[in-house]
Amino acid sequence: MTGQASTSRLGLLQALLACCIWGVMPIYFKLLESVAPLEVVAHRIIWSVPVLLVILYFRKNLSGLRVAWAEAKIRGPLLATALLITVNWLIYVWAIQEDHILAASLGYFISPLLSVFLASIFLKEKLSRNQWIAVGIAAIGVSILAMEAWQTLWISLALAGSWGLYGLVRKVTDVGPIVGLTVETSYLLLPFLLFIGWITFGTTTPTTTTHLGDNLTIDILLLGGAIVTATPLMLFAAAVKKMKLSTIGLTQYIAPTLQFLIGVLLYREPLTTSHIICFILIWTSLAIFSADAIFGGASKKTAAT
Repeated sequence: MTGQASTSRLGLLQALLACCIWGVMPIYFKLLESVAPLEVVAHRIIWSVPVLLVILYFRKNLSGLRVAWAEAKIRGPLLATALLITVNWLIYVWAIQEDHILAASLGYFISPLLSVFLASIFLKEKLSRNQWIAVGIAAIGVSILAMEAWQTLWISLALAGSWGLYGLVRKVTDVGPIVGLTVETSYLLLPFLLFIGWITFGTTTPTTTTHLGDNLTIDILLLGGAIVTATPLMLFAAAVKKMKLSTIGLTQYIAPTLQFLIGVLLYREPLTTSHIICFILIWTSLAIFSADAIFGGASKKTAAT
């Protein structure tokens, strides 16, 4: 029992660290404001491939990568998720650089609720009454925000939608998180290498953006994007194996909460009345959803025994 408790505590620490890294990412990408968002994403993908391959090598899981590439039922869905994660990363980086951190954080607050809704539609997973109430409250919050901040609402919905669909496809695809991300970034490697080659050697017109090789600090940050991508993923994947699903579900709200606080307190983004009402309703819906997941699951276990 002590061993299980110790393992669970380690898993919790790993999950918290992963979520904290995701939560402070706006600061990281703010440091790359001088680089165009598409170029930031390109470097994040390009340098992730060798880093992920090294990780798989030391984890002795290159065989899993070979299996993934050999199976058409895995390759096809991962091509779709590669496109979804590219859209998600690009919108996220652009939003951070354009001072829309609140909109980005709202997207990741909505995402878990949207994932539940998508699962009910495509996977035929039944929602409880409380879960439907939670989804309804979230929808009201988004509707209120749409009346005042409709100009940036698309950012939140695009991030929630792309991440929700990404999670849905990955859920039904039999592949591990690191192997899956390696395949996804490998799909994107050649197009983004060509893109980087074109902006480096193929354009002669002067630009206002910074590129790899122009500044040492920027170079380190662009290369470090691969570490920033892989590290929280590995920590979270390890934590999932050690923790209860309900606890894991609660930790996923840490990252957008940190992003929200960073946007308001550090970068002084304007917090309107509709923002406040919307976030209160979203947090209320998440509280209902989380309570239902924890206590509802416990009730089902009790009834089963």
